[in-house]
Amino acid sequence: MAAVLDYHLHLWEHGPRPLDATLEQVAAYCEAARAAGVVEIALTEHLFRFRQADAVLGGWWSAFDQPALVPAMAEWWASEQGGDLDQYVEVVLAAKAAGLPVVLGLEVDHYAGRMHEVAELLAGYPFDVVLGSVHWLGAWGFDNFASAAFVAEWDARTVEAVWDAYTTDLEELADSRVCDVLAHPDLCKVTGRRPDVPDEFYDRMAEAAARSGMAAEVSSAGWRKPVGEVYPAPSLLARFHAAGVPVTTASDAHRLGHVAEHREDLAALLTAAGYDHLAAYRGRQRRAVPVAALTPGVVAPTPAEAR
Repeated sequence: MAAVLDYHLHLWEHGPRPLDATLEQVAAYCEAARAAGVVEIALTEHLFRFRQADAVLGGWWSAFDQPALVPAMAEWWASEQGGDLDQYVEVVLAAKAAGLPVVLGLEVDHYAGRMHEVAELLAGYPFDVVLGSVHWLGAWGFDNFASAAFVAEWDARTVEAVWDAYTTDLEELADSRVCDVLAHPDLCKVTGRRPDVPDEFYDRMAEAAARSGMAAEVSSAGWRKPVGEVYPAPSLLARFHAAGVPVTTASDAHRLGHVAEHREDLAALLTAAGYDHLAAYRGRQRRAVPVAALTPGVVAPTPAEAR
C-alpha cells in the first residue's frame, strides 16, 4: 500500500534567497512525485514569505511582551521575505492548466486574534487547499533552531506549559475555520519533549479538528526532526480516526529530494489507524481518494477518477 497524495510541499528552503516560482520547479516536483507513485501534489508555500502578507501582518510580534523573543522574531521574519503571492499563484495555475498533477495551496500560520485579517487576504485567490499550522507561541518560534533566543526558551518553560499554549493556539486556529487541514498537528513535540501523559492535549487536538470540520495531516517530516517520529503520533492519529477526522498525507518538503518521502510508511500508519481514504481538495472542497495499492506497471487512479 502507498499513499497517493503529497499535500504539503514548498518550493524554497528557509532563509534569504530568491523567491520566484517557476513552471520548471513545479514540473520537477510533479515528476519526482510521479516517480514515487504519488498521483497529486499540493504546493503550499508559507504565507509569511510573501510581500502581501507582510503588508497586512508584518510586526504582529510587537503585541507580545517578550523582550528576548521579539527582536529574534523580527529578524527571522525579515530573512524570509521576498516572494510575490500573485506570481506564485500565477505559476501554479499555469502548471494546472498544462495538465500537471498539482493543486494550488498555501500554508497559513496562526496569528492570535487576527485570523479574520488572514481570511480577508486569502479571499481574492483561487486556492484549492489551505493548511493551518502553529509555528510560534507569542513571539517564540519554538521549532526554529537557527535562533539562539528561540532555542534557549525551551529551558525557560515547562513541557506542560508549552503543550498547553500550543494546543490553545491550535484550537483557536481550527475554530477560525480559515483553513482546511491541520498541518503537522502535534508539532509541539518537535524536540522530543512531551508530557508523561499527553492524552489531554491529544483529546483537545482531535476535538478541535472534528468540530471545525478540518482534516489532519499525516506527515513524514517528523522523521527528519529531533523527535524522530511521524506527525501525528499514532495515538493522536487513532483519536482523529475515532472522531471522524479525515486525513491527508504529506512530506513537508522544502527541497526536491524530500518529495513523497516515506509514502509507504505513511500508508502503513493509515491502515493501522483504520483509514482507507485520503482527503483531496479542489476549490476548498474536500473529496475522498482511496489509499491505493500501487502495482508496477499499473497506473494509479487520479483523484478525479477515484471519486
